[in-house]
Amino acid sequence: MPDSYETMMKPPIEGLLDRAGSKFKLVTLASTRARLINSYFGQLGEGLGASVPPQVTSVARKPLSIAFEEIEADKIVAVDIDPEAREAEAAAAAAADAAAVFGPTGDKDAGH
Repeated sequence: MPDSYETMMKPPIEGLLDRAGSKFKLVTLASTRARLINSYFGQLGEGLGASVPPQVTSVARKPLSIAFEEIEADKIVAVDIDPEAREAEAAAAAAADAAAVFGPTGDKDAGH
């Protein structure tokens, strides 16, 4: 097997994959955080303060690069969600939607 070589990507992809666990989790985590960072920079002049600022000091100007640096610094971590809890949450949301449409008595016109 060939020796590993220095990549042009900083931080190196191997370290990021070790922290995230899989390519899919890494892409999802980094893209979600990059969207939040972009939103933070977009609302800076408006004084809203709705988004969390970058958690690392970075010379990178791109939100995705900043997100990767946050993952490398363990500021952003992937959290696994229990599939049973997700199903219970979906069932509760479906019941709430049904109650909004049909009303608590089950009459379709009661919800409107």
